[in-house]
Amino acid sequence: MGDNEDYRIGVFVCECGLNIAGVLDCDELAEYSKDLPGVVISEVDKYMCSDAGTNMIQDKIEEHDLNRVVVASCTPRTHEPIFRETIKEAGINPYLFSLANIRDQNSWVHAHYSKEEAMEKAKDTIKLHVARIKHLEPLEPIEVDVGQTAMVIGGGVAGIDAAQRLGDNGFKVYLVERSPSIGGRMAALDKTFPTMDCSICILGPKMVETNRHPNIDILSYTEVENVEGWIGNFTVNLTRKPRYVTEDCTGCGACEEVCPVYKPNNFEEGLQVQRAIYQPFPQAVPDLYVIDKDYCIECGRCVQKCKEEGPDAINLDDEPEEVKLNVDTIIAATGADPYDPSENNDFGYGIYDNVVTTMELERLGCASGPTGGEIRRRNDGKHPESIAFIQCVGSRNAVKENEKPYCCEIGCDNTLKLCFILKEHLPDIDIDVLYKDMRNNDEELYRRVREMGVNFIKASPTEIEEDPETKNLRIKFENIDLGEKMVKEYEMVTLTTGLEPSEGTGKADNALPLSTGESGFFTPAHPKLKPVETSQDGIAIAGTSVEPQSIHNSVSQARGAVGTVTPPMSTGKFTKENITAEVDEESCVGCGLCEQYCPYGAITLEEKGEPAKVIKAKCNGCGVCAADCPQDSIKMRHFSDEQIKAQIEAALEENPEDKILCFICNWCAYAGADFAGVSRIGYPPSSRHIRIMCSGRVDTDFILEAFKQGANQVLVGGCHLPSDCHYMQAGNFRAKDRIDRFRKKLEKIDTDRLRLEWVSATEGQKYADIIKEMDERIPEFREEAKKTPELLKDEG
Repeated sequence: MGDNEDYRIGVFVCECGLNIAGVLDCDELAEYSKDLPGVVISEVDKYMCSDAGTNMIQDKIEEHDLNRVVVASCTPRTHEPIFRETIKEAGINPYLFSLANIRDQNSWVHAHYSKEEAMEKAKDTIKLHVARIKHLEPLEPIEVDVGQTAMVIGGGVAGIDAAQRLGDNGFKVYLVERSPSIGGRMAALDKTFPTMDCSICILGPKMVETNRHPNIDILSYTEVENVEGWIGNFTVNLTRKPRYVTEDCTGCGACEEVCPVYKPNNFEEGLQVQRAIYQPFPQAVPDLYVIDKDYCIECGRCVQKCKEEGPDAINLDDEPEEVKLNVDTIIAATGADPYDPSENNDFGYGIYDNVVTTMELERLGCASGPTGGEIRRRNDGKHPESIAFIQCVGSRNAVKENEKPYCCEIGCDNTLKLCFILKEHLPDIDIDVLYKDMRNNDEELYRRVREMGVNFIKASPTEIEEDPETKNLRIKFENIDLGEKMVKEYEMVTLTTGLEPSEGTGKADNALPLSTGESGFFTPAHPKLKPVETSQDGIAIAGTSVEPQSIHNSVSQARGAVGTVTPPMSTGKFTKENITAEVDEESCVGCGLCEQYCPYGAITLEEKGEPAKVIKAKCNGCGVCAADCPQDSIKMRHFSDEQIKAQIEAALEENPEDKILCFICNWCAYAGADFAGVSRIGYPPSSRHIRIMCSGRVDTDFILEAFKQGANQVLVGGCHLPSDCHYMQAGNFRAKDRIDRFRKKLEKIDTDRLRLEWVSATEGQKYADIIKEMDERIPEFREEAKKTPELLKDEG
């Protein structure tokens, strides 16, 4: 549409009871809106989102033949879907709608400031949305075909449960495990808290069921090398590592008996040895032997023995096999590993024989473990008469290299479980638990072990020494409650270690188009609202690959992940918003920057110099590519340059030298501004807000245009670095890099007028403080702002 008469815009102002009307004159806002170009009707209603309000909008659309609608009310983060559906039912494309936020970011925060200035801001807010809506285009949601094949990466308890659930729903499932057997860490546990069930008794049947499931293929001893594509069209490249034992193996064990080479048994935490050809553990699935080529001397005895026994299942010339699979959805459940205290020799671990980890103690107490369930000291094989647990080793601390700042979540409960097991095995043993804080989840178990005589001492251990004769251990610590420094001797010491991302999680992070946080765990799309979804459609996460957690929570997350990937496979369709990039092939020079910067791999360049192509199904609309394109050849649907520049011009049409123009990202900074409103945290009405999906969408042209229009100051607000960005931790980094470089070019004006801030969705106070700080400097910059259009007229 080129002429104003082609636009038939309706503006609907909501009073929201007194939430808006108590501060702003809604009738005056409606009268003001009527005079805006393209507006043919403006109405006021008490509650625009009510049935009466939405019905009124639909009636006015029909009565006045409206083709675009602006609602001035609350935040689009909560109410945009309601009004989109309202106008859709009335025959208008739902993307021809814009919501002017005059409640959360005006009436709720400016109630104690000048009402006249709050009204001016409300008018500007409506005006910039009317300006924006003229550049909106009708769009249709993107539909992607999705089949019924899933891949679960990680064969621990979370992965096993997810695979079974998907298989039971009739989907084809590939369960990929990098170890020779599925089972994960749970397979090595003696008991599970808080019920003290036999761990393998619970897990073993599930492993067998998974192996026998008609819809599940187990790919054990297999690594995921690379994942490409999108929901409904993932291509996964894998490597099946050589086992050197074929599937003809019957598990008889004759080969193991003749093998002359021994190596550490990793399943037994190195407390026992095993042959170079071995079964991972008695309940392993698949029930196949494997040869460790790092130890095998290729003497051929196992080969000969296997031929004599009949299967002839050993192939010493086995080689890695490349496998390519096409799947529709993926669940990553790649697990976690215990922190290794030998890296820092924590509390003498790796130096003193009788300092063990919780995982080692677990195997000592297990009937199938290296000592047949007898808890014994390493140096003399005696039952210990006293033992201390040192909590939080390697976690809740980041002083030494490799230590983790976060809580391991399960350490306290795990210690309680092991105390219970110790008292069952050795009723007279003295147990001290030296803890920072007891963060156990099960109070009943805590009570039971205290009643069994276990002592809990709030302590800060500083040093450990070994008696060279008895091999007992003396721990120096400060008793926090008593305020005394103490030394106590124990016959054994157990280190309660935390969890860190597994090697498999690290490998999967490189292979999958997912982001990880500072700690190395997979980052969910939202920790509260989308705890198992990711920023990549069609890929869900579960278990300890997300964060340290219990078996119970891991299984719950696995089922949540199944619930996430099941709907599109059931319906055969995945629908997503059409807020995507579009390349102008005529102006695109094929430089490849967009392909380089896209966090989703949604832009491809087949040949240098050829126009780039956008895979809509992969594009998530962050806008990084559009902001970085040197030719301005990329258009962002629904957040185009024309829309944003129209908003800039409208916001700064009058008295720009007194205004702060804010480009704030939908997910965090805009939400933070909303939260200031919800919390009634006031700030001056000098800011004008332009919502963008990501700070990475902010083109330096927008900032330059704002200053050329005379803005006093410009704020770019995004999600916190390094790991809060909702677009795979890419958008905020691109925004920072781009703005840091652009700031150096602003030689003609004071660069303090441009601020880049990180604000989370809960930091309403921080957002308000930023606006207050900027507002205080308006007089300082006012005269320069008036001169800036002339100063920058030749820029850009």
